[in-house]
Order: sequence, then C-alpha cells, then structure tokens
Amino acid sequence: MITDAIRVTRDGKPAEKLDLEGVAVDGNGGFWLASEGNPDKEVPHAVLHIDGSGAITETINLPEALLAHQTRFGMEGITKVGEGDALTLWMAVQREWGDDTKGLVKLLAYTPTTGKWGAVSYALETPEKGWIGLSEITASGETVYIVERDNQIGDAAKVKKLFKVALSDLKPAPIGSKLPVVEKQEVTDLLPLMKSATNGFVVDKIEGFTIAADGTAYAVTDNDGVDDSSGETLFFKVPMGM
Repeated sequence: MITDAIRVTRDGKPAEKLDLEGVAVDGNGGFWLASEGNPDKEVPHAVLHIDGSGAITETINLPEALLAHQTRFGMEGITKVGEGDALTLWMAVQREWGDDTKGLVKLLAYTPTTGKWGAVSYALETPEKGWIGLSEITASGETVYIVERDNQIGDAAKVKKLFKVALSDLKPAPIGSKLPVVEKQEVTDLLPLMKSATNGFVVDKIEGFTIAADGTAYAVTDNDGVDDSSGETLFFKVPMGM
C-alpha cells in the first residue's frame, strides 16, 4: 500500500522536464535521483539532489564528453557508495550510446566533492528478440546488484535477471578513454517470480530493486501508467543468497 508521496519541486513549483528513473537515499533525509533524458523532447539527462520535502537542491548535468554521444536510453538507476568526501554515485545507463561497442553499456560514476565523472563498461546478455538493457543498480555491502532485462512480454520474454558486480571491480576510467569491462555474476532469474506473480503472463519492465535494512530484497515493475502496458504493477520479494 502506498501511504505517502513526495512531489519533486523546483523553486517551489512542480519540477518539469524530468523522467525520474532512479532513486537512492542520501543518508541525511534527502535523495539522489537519476533523470533519463530525451534530446528529441528537450529533456536533459541529469542527476538531481532533493531534500526531504522534495525540493531540488542541486542539478548535475552530464559532461559534454558524454552528451556528444547521447541517445534517449539514459540512466535507469542510481546508487551511492561511500560517505562524505569518499561518496561516489553510480548510475546504470540502459542501452549503448554512440561511443559504446555493441553489447557494452556504461556504468557511470560521479564524485560530488570533486565534480569528476568516470565510467566502466558492462557486457549485456545477447537477446533472442528485441533488445536488452539495464534497469537498476543497487549497492549493498561489497556488492553492486544490477537488473538486466529484455523488452519482451509473455512467452517472448527470456531475460529478466539480477546480476552482481564486486565493488572492488568498479574502477572508473575517465570519460572518453578505453573503459574497463567489469565481471558480472548471475544472482537470480526473475522470470519464475514474475510468472508466479501474474499467474503466468510476464510483463516487460522489471525496473526497481532494493535491499531493506533487514536484508530482505524486493523488486518492482513499471507499468508506464498503462501506456502500451497491460497495467499490472508487481512488487515482490526476491529470494537470494547474500
């Protein structure tokens, strides 16, 4: 049951030109948000910080070295690693941008104290049909968990999976340089859980994953406000060995 909502505002008014796809608590009552841009609609790719009331306190635009190769398939998740001066924000880009090798997408790193950007490459699974991309990134302990999915529904859906990358493997290289490819390991196949949640029909967008304070893992789907969707929103526990 949804019991509350926070309206994101800019200068006291509901913020426009946002497509919020990722959220992470900042540890001080506020949140870090990842907004997926769309250059065709003049919606910028950006990282935002909001306070507990939803007011935007900082807007971090992507550097020109990244934007020169942008597409509309941008950041789908955000997570924070470290605290204070050692804080790094990690964002998962959904699909390849213009400077990526086919099958490789970026995990972006941003350090608020220095304003520096970096990235690593992440190798996608090979789709049987349609495309595969990233939908979430969540840090817990010494591990970063990543949701990878195809864009298929029903019987055509083949890849709805949770992978993990060791935090020690996330060593960002400067934007524009050759990026290291991280090693990933499969954690959980989410397809059986999604089938049981809908009595067999698999929806498209598994887009959220988090781990609660008690260690329980949860996943959630996005129904796009039923635009080109059958309407189900699934929220379920994810059994996993951590």
